[in-house]
Amino acid sequence: MKIDTGDTAWLLVATALVLFMTPGLSLFYGGMVRRKNVLATLMHSFSALPLVTLQWVLFGYSLAFGSTHGGLIGGFEYVGLGRLVAEAKGSVPHLAFCAFQMMFAVITPALIAGAFAERMRFPAYVAFTLLWTTLVYDPVAHWVWAEGGWLAKLGALDFAGGTVVHLAAGISALVCAVVLGKRTGYPHERHVPHNLTMTLTGAGILWFGWFGFNAGSALGSNGLAALALLDTHVGAAGGAVGWIAIEWAQRKKPTALGVASGLVAGLVGITPAAGFVAPWAAAVIGAAAGVVCYLAVVAKERLGYDDSLDAWGVHGVGGALGALLTGVFATRSVNDAGRDGLLYGNPMQLVPQLVGILAVGLYAAAVTWVLLKAIDKTIGLRVAVSDEREGLDSTEHGETGYAL
Repeated sequence: MKIDTGDTAWLLVATALVLFMTPGLSLFYGGMVRRKNVLATLMHSFSALPLVTLQWVLFGYSLAFGSTHGGLIGGFEYVGLGRLVAEAKGSVPHLAFCAFQMMFAVITPALIAGAFAERMRFPAYVAFTLLWTTLVYDPVAHWVWAEGGWLAKLGALDFAGGTVVHLAAGISALVCAVVLGKRTGYPHERHVPHNLTMTLTGAGILWFGWFGFNAGSALGSNGLAALALLDTHVGAAGGAVGWIAIEWAQRKKPTALGVASGLVAGLVGITPAAGFVAPWAAAVIGAAAGVVCYLAVVAKERLGYDDSLDAWGVHGVGGALGALLTGVFATRSVNDAGRDGLLYGNPMQLVPQLVGILAVGLYAAAVTWVLLKAIDKTIGLRVAVSDEREGLDSTEHGETGYAL
């Protein structure tokens, strides 16, 4: 197929938008921690950019999108990306597709950091990010999105990463929270967000960048991109309204953090469905994600684990819910390349959706647990209690976020 300049231009812009999401995530997370840990938290997102970029160029892209080996993993033909320079991928340069997918790989391990904020050693984070991207993200991306991937062949629908990005990161975040244990003093000591204006700014950047995340996944400047963009926006709005509605009913006051968390939950929920459902269904999916993710976040207090910034409650739960509801609301009337779901006479679409959720969830959880145990025995996972009390900005990085 001949390279289309319009499709290429849109994909390059979408790539930049998705890159911008990672600094946005750093602000979103950074505002929710205590002042003494703001730089350490920002570093989790910013350091993922160079680390995963180099991994992706050297061999990560090849493992994710190289020729399949049994539907499980790609080969090594794209190591170093030299072969991609003169190739096309559909109507865009292969390098443009590779760069777009790189930004997904970058932000996914950064999402996990929300679960262990304020207590993981930075060397452990570096090792975990590189190993997790190689052993979890790359294979799962191959299963779902690569030609010949076993979940793709099974018929599982995931337009832009409900399982590949959000469920894989979310379930891994839960494992991290359990293995590392609670922050010192939690829940008896209050761990109050130090700058919610920063968090709302980050949420706004995420909303903006998510248009590239979802609409860019159409891989062209076309009607499908327009559908995905509108569904993304509507899903975010539904998530914010759903979260605020239940929070207002339960706690008698709507909060700024609730708006930020709800819109992100809605964005997570609509991500796997963005190119497969009508806009009215996007509103339903977003609202459902807002409500269900709120309940998941509240439940952690009763269940006793410390998911610091609700990476599991929002991304894991929202990603799984969105993947499941894609099997309910998907319709070929908006995307002939998709499949009809339950509401359109095909209840069997729920089967590959459930298989995808279970397979990705169990695999990511198991590998994450093994990685954490191995890192703990070699270089150590968690900072000393004295360092945690002082703050990771000074003990891990020798800096302070604010000169007051």
